[in-house]
Amino acid sequence: MNLNFNPQHIVILTGAGISAESGIRTFRDANGLWEDHDIMEVASPQGFDRDPELVHRFYNLRRQQLLSDEVHPNQAHLSLAKLEEDFKGKLSIITQNVDNLHEQAGSKNVIHMHGELLRMKCVETGKSLLNKRDIHVETPCPCCLKTGNLRPDIVWFGEYPMHMAKIEEELSQCDLFISIGTSGVVYPAAMFVQLAKSNGAYCIEVNLEQTQVSDDFDMHMQGPATETVENLVKLILS
Repeated sequence: MNLNFNPQHIVILTGAGISAESGIRTFRDANGLWEDHDIMEVASPQGFDRDPELVHRFYNLRRQQLLSDEVHPNQAHLSLAKLEEDFKGKLSIITQNVDNLHEQAGSKNVIHMHGELLRMKCVETGKSLLNKRDIHVETPCPCCLKTGNLRPDIVWFGEYPMHMAKIEEELSQCDLFISIGTSGVVYPAAMFVQLAKSNGAYCIEVNLEQTQVSDDFDMHMQGPATETVENLVKLILS
């Protein structure tokens, strides 16, 4: 297996599949529920308006898990950080994940299209704030000093992903696009392969199984991200 060319600009899209092997839980059961609550109750603007304390508790638990000793970057995250360090061209990671495992592994050029667990946003000023503590309705906002103005800086159902202009620019300029651990069903990320391909990029899919957009890729690597990503990085750097 080889690429037959030397890429100069790599864009990598990562999804839940790369963080699953780090012990990140989905917080949903087989029916899509969290503690008998529909996921829309804790991941939508309407749910937040109805019961902000419930939403805060949901994200407090996710934040606590991310900051616990149980969760660490895995070999896939570490391999991508090594690729960024050793690659002579330009490399960007677009992630659908709200964890900071790419950054923990050492990656620097990371675009979080769905927001970040370790950030809060002031609903009055729109300012994004680093936060590692539990947040409650009565927690005063460091920005405006008012209570009730903090919400998770997360893209909820019905909201538009972040940094899309930058993402589209990256996809229009890259010559190698790699999708790792994504389902291929969530838009607009499901369209990224088509955007990259329309601009002449070679496209590689890394996943446990085929996806709805697998046919759009030039190369497929199936298996756990911890194994396949390390092999792919060695291939690129060789």
